[in-house]
Amino acid sequence: MADRYLTVALDRRGVQCTARLLTDKAPLTCAAVWDALPLSADVYHAKYARNEIYALFPAFAVQEPPLENPTVTPIPGDLCYFTFSDVQLGTSSYGYEDRAAVASRSVTVDLALFYERNNLLLNGDTGWVPGIVWGTVVEGLAEMAEACQDLWRGGAAGETLSFRRA
Repeated sequence: MADRYLTVALDRRGVQCTARLLTDKAPLTCAAVWDALPLSADVYHAKYARNEIYALFPAFAVQEPPLENPTVTPIPGDLCYFTFSDVQLGTSSYGYEDRAAVASRSVTVDLALFYERNNLLLNGDTGWVPGIVWGTVVEGLAEMAEACQDLWRGGAAGETLSFRRA
């Protein structure tokens, strides 16, 4: 199978990068994401994992993928897939404006981009949070990392994170 690529973008900031799907290491996750593209939602900057931006989506896979190609120490350029239950995200401590939307879903999918090193997927409430590494940025990471730092310092309100086929 030929390599597949997607564009990851911070839409309002007009910044994007290109990522290659890791179909050899996470075939079920890659297929689920690819079939659901394009995806776009409000972006958040991580509280716990450090150098991560992410968006939350209703479940889109016919069946949630197993924990293939897992990590708790993502590196710069990793795209990760997480599955959370309503109980895990439906609390005010996470700061989601519309907690009702997250809490009303039995499953929420978190698609994340890690843009710098020294990340550790350890949540103070729940412990280790392994993610599925399903893609890697191959172009534009430096520009995206700069925009992510701006998002961290300037705020995420009004910004969206989009995933599209390249």
